[in-house]
Amino acid sequence: MAEGAGQTAGQATERTAEQAAGGTGEHPVTYDTVEAAVRAQLAKALGGVRGMVEAAVPTIGFTGTYVITGELRLSLLVGAIAAVLLLAVRVLQRSTPQFVLNSLVGIGVAAFFALRSGEAEDAFLPGIIYNAAYAAGMIFSILVRWPVVGFVIGSVTGDPTAWRSDPGIVKLCSRLTWLLVLPCVVRVVVQYPLWLAGQVAWLGAAKIALGWPLQVAALAAMAWLLARGRTPLRGTTAA
Repeated sequence: MAEGAGQTAGQATERTAEQAAGGTGEHPVTYDTVEAAVRAQLAKALGGVRGMVEAAVPTIGFTGTYVITGELRLSLLVGAIAAVLLLAVRVLQRSTPQFVLNSLVGIGVAAFFALRSGEAEDAFLPGIIYNAAYAAGMIFSILVRWPVVGFVIGSVTGDPTAWRSDPGIVKLCSRLTWLLVLPCVVRVVVQYPLWLAGQVAWLGAAKIALGWPLQVAALAAMAWLLARGRTPLRGTTAA
């Protein structure tokens, strides 16, 4: 059972910020509105510009090498080396390696698919499957009125489900979740036909173009939606 179901939003956000600061004594950041909390948490989850660039570099290395050489194993190796180098930089800087590790795992899964079939385009198949599954899961969460963005609110207030007692917050979170669904759907619609046609160069270009640039566009749309409202963030006790 969540600790202090009836706690105030201020108490919850103070504790969350203190934990995020690693007990450094920094002044905690609090959020007065749902919109402010969602903006902050989404920016943190995406890792900012650096996190998105780190996700793109291994793909650029793989695609560029394959277009030039036509060698699948060499191309996968270049992509993996790029991810490892980015990880080394993170470790040397003592900053969080989360987003580089995600990229490294991604290139590992891509290599497994491509080497198993011997077809370079299969390196992009896991991403297509991931986006399709992610979109389906988020759409399902909206339909059952448990939109995934709502759990962002729960992570701030300290109660993962209390936000559902406010229909206004549920509606807002549903709209925001739709904005996260759209990039996934666009990626599948564009990349799947390219995969069927075996167009490796176009797949690489599409993956890069529809990666962080599309995510930034989705975030801009979310920021616009969030800027229009000021829904009070308060600790509520579940019924």
